[in-house]
Amino acid sequence: TDTVPPQVVPGADPSARQLCFAWGPAEVLVCETLFGRAGGSRSRAGAAARVLTGSVAGTGEGAPSSSRVFVVRRDQDIYIQTLRKLFNESHGIFMGLQRSEEELTGKSRKAQLVQVSKNYRSVMRACMEDMHQAAVSTRDPVLQGQYSTQVSILSAMELIWNLCEILFVEAAAAGPLLLRLLDWVRLHVCDVDSMVREVLSSENPSKHKLFWNVVDVFVLQGRMDEARHLLSKEASANPTSMNMHKILDDLMKKMPMPSLGNTQTLTELELKWQHWHEECQRYLQDGTFASNPHMESICKILLGDEDAILEKKELMTTWYHFLVTRLLYSHPTVKPMELRFYAQSSMDLFLGGESTPEPLDMILMAAFEFEMHQVIKECSIVLSNWWFVAHLTDLLDHCKLLQSHNLYFGSNMREFLLLEYASGLFSHHSLWQLGVDYFDHCPEYGRVYLELHIERIPLSTEQKALKVLRICEQRQMNEQVRSICKIMAMKALRNNRLGSALSWSIRAKDAAFATLISDRFLKDYCERGCFSDLDLIDNLGPSMLLSDRLTFLGKYREFHRLYGEKRFSEAARLLLTLMTAHIAPCSFWMTLLTDALPLLEQKEVIFSAEQTYELMRCLEDLTAGNPDKQKFQDDDVETTKVEMLRLALARNLARVIVKEGTVEGS
Repeated sequence: TDTVPPQVVPGADPSARQLCFAWGPAEVLVCETLFGRAGGSRSRAGAAARVLTGSVAGTGEGAPSSSRVFVVRRDQDIYIQTLRKLFNESHGIFMGLQRSEEELTGKSRKAQLVQVSKNYRSVMRACMEDMHQAAVSTRDPVLQGQYSTQVSILSAMELIWNLCEILFVEAAAAGPLLLRLLDWVRLHVCDVDSMVREVLSSENPSKHKLFWNVVDVFVLQGRMDEARHLLSKEASANPTSMNMHKILDDLMKKMPMPSLGNTQTLTELELKWQHWHEECQRYLQDGTFASNPHMESICKILLGDEDAILEKKELMTTWYHFLVTRLLYSHPTVKPMELRFYAQSSMDLFLGGESTPEPLDMILMAAFEFEMHQVIKECSIVLSNWWFVAHLTDLLDHCKLLQSHNLYFGSNMREFLLLEYASGLFSHHSLWQLGVDYFDHCPEYGRVYLELHIERIPLSTEQKALKVLRICEQRQMNEQVRSICKIMAMKALRNNRLGSALSWSIRAKDAAFATLISDRFLKDYCERGCFSDLDLIDNLGPSMLLSDRLTFLGKYREFHRLYGEKRFSEAARLLLTLMTAHIAPCSFWMTLLTDALPLLEQKEVIFSAEQTYELMRCLEDLTAGNPDKQKFQDDDVETTKVEMLRLALARNLARVIVKEGTVEGS
């Protein structure tokens, strides 16, 4: 913790007021308490509670005053619009790597991993170009500063990643290693590019004041063909020094270079390089270039003279450029494990005690020392988000380079960093969908994290809720499925959208809530005389068995449908079943009996004698068993209904007895 710089919260003044905080999944809530630094004995927690509940009571130190609440985010970068491409496209590369053929071994597997690494770098470079374009096009100086900062950060990230790719992923051997490092320097040390363009675009490059600087840059970066091309222009302009130019051109042309193929062994390369080095030494000692200081300086660089190379410090700009140039001209067959010694001495020589190493320098040094865990640790501290370390660590893990490193609290480093990165994504309103896949590929704690985070996603729309629900259902997260459905059902109920509420409660398999909503449907029917959301109720199917009340709702709606289709006998049997099976709420019995009236008054006898007796018993049970019997008797409307029902039942019984007696007599 002593290496982590303190974070200042803009607007908060801890010297004036005590602060309290609460951790969230991806952010911290910081609030000012109502106590000064010399506050009383009351607890900070109590003050925090009063702040968060809106209390602004005085503290005994003066008049009441306002307090503020701050939200502190660790991964602020995920809210930068121009970095969306980085997160979205790298997600596709990550998923491809997880699905890649693990069966591939040897060179095939290494080539595959190197290509994945290059894909990550291409995304970084594309984002860097977009950010640079945004910085150029904006007129807002604040935004311009933010974009420029992000360009610098992305550039440093690609620089580090590229070096890790060379040393760890590709694991370049002696010989090809130097060529890769030269490409690395040429790609990332771009400070001199404008100078090169200026000289080459002039009418007479050899007369340009920066001509020799450009030649030196080409030599320092090992770009011999370009250096020789420029020197040929100088030779044409100065015929008197033609011989000197020819000798230097010949030395540069004959310089032995490692090859990427197996065309020569390291021993052959070292012998050739030794002969060439001796030839350069001989020309320098003979004073061949004494009359031209520029050419003499170039010859000294070819010989690997450290003082001569350091004289060009301004052209190299960085110590790692100096390191690669130094290796090129003094030890081209450097082995990977020897890099640490050259890297440390090169940084010391280049900085010369004039300046202290920056965090970027320390990260690159750790890479040259093959301290992968130190690289990851330093990047975690310095960089403003977890994207870089999470993806780099995952790639290194696939290279089988981190297998032995487990963290003391259980998870390995790869999983820990992926969990942190995915947790940050979940605080964004849309990027959380990417975080799901990252959690899926964390075998130890990924599911637990996903369950905790997915419950905190704001379900602002039904479309978003369905998307979250689908994710949970695909992963058999039954508890989360029920929770989401209950939340959406409650929201729909508050908005009086009974059909949607019932649909969500059925999906949640929540019998109690389905019963509550069914009661609301029945209450609405009693008040309005018709059902809403008929399509849903008509197609409940087996779902109606979730609760007795829902079953009653579905069957009661079926009764109305049968009645509407003039299937009176079936409707009568169903109505009687609803009452005698006791699945209808007692409060609804009068409505059911009232629904029986039109059937009792039909010309054709619908109810049999036995059914009529059952209806009479139900009516008597209702009137006799009502706890508000006196109130029931005083209600003229209810009394009228009862009398009408008794009359209709008596008439129907008389008709059915006559009918049944006639049938028996015949």
